[in-house]
Amino acid sequence: MIRHTPLLAAGLPPDDDVLLDAPDERLGPALAAAGRGEHRPAAALLAATREAAEWESRDRYATCLAVFARHRSDWFAQWLASAPRDPDAALVRAELAVRAAWELPGRAEPLRETVPLIESAARAAPGDPVPWRLALDHARGTDAPRSDFDALWAEAVKRSPHHYGCHVAALEYLSARWHGSHHACFDFAERAAEQALPGSLLQALPVRASLAALLAEERRPESSTVVALSGRIDRAADLAIALSARYVPGDPWPAEVRNLLTYVLIVRGRWVEALEQFRLIGPYATGFPWSDVCDDPLGQFLEARDGVRIQVASTMPLRRRSGRAAATGH
Repeated sequence: MIRHTPLLAAGLPPDDDVLLDAPDERLGPALAAAGRGEHRPAAALLAATREAAEWESRDRYATCLAVFARHRSDWFAQWLASAPRDPDAALVRAELAVRAAWELPGRAEPLRETVPLIESAARAAPGDPVPWRLALDHARGTDAPRSDFDALWAEAVKRSPHHYGCHVAALEYLSARWHGSHHACFDFAERAAEQALPGSLLQALPVRASLAALLAEERRPESSTVVALSGRIDRAADLAIALSARYVPGDPWPAEVRNLLTYVLIVRGRWVEALEQFRLIGPYATGFPWSDVCDDPLGQFLEARDGVRIQVASTMPLRRRSGRAAATGH
């Protein structure tokens, strides 16, 4: 194991080169400008995603900009002041409000107060599915009945039938932790994956359902959930491995899916496959899913990567000595 562990580091970036939730080449300059107090690059970026109907990118960028605005609000305040009717600013404002409300004690009531902002974002860009993803998150946090969820889901898919963010929000609502069950969660995820286009991130929904089941098992070790779902979990992992293989190593776009898949492979003891995913991830660690199990997601990522290398090394046989050396004992 000591001999092989260093060799298995091939293709893995050094710890100091690994980044957590690193922005891509489009978002990075917008965040850098926001750090200088300039809002126009962020506004231009979101406007471009809206005009080109790049809903997946729009969802990611709006989320990252809202997170940044929570800690540095000056540039966003200028944006709102200079363009109070801007649909892109309205989306970031709604995302910011929903995220803040989720972190408050008794979140249901603070979340209800965000309804006007979500509705404003939806009216400002009628074809945009992202405000409906926010509405689905809101429904989960306010314990909305299934009929309300179904109505919101219908509006979301009307705008984008295969939007990953809306599907993730729906999957969370349907999970056993919230308002559904493990079987309902898997049924929804597997159906969406079957209907997805080749290379779509929707094919990772079943492995996301797997994570929900695995985390539930950790919270209740006496449960037999994972045993009952074992086959579905492994099939979900296999599907996600095939999806990951469609993207080049070190691509930031599927980074979260690859991080999620790696965690599930580790829990399932599929060490060699997990190590290969770490190589494909490259320097792009993501907060999810590591933040679900540890307060230090980057540290947890690096620790898991080292642990997988050790597990793989422990299964590798020592090299055989030559016949003459074995015969002579030298």
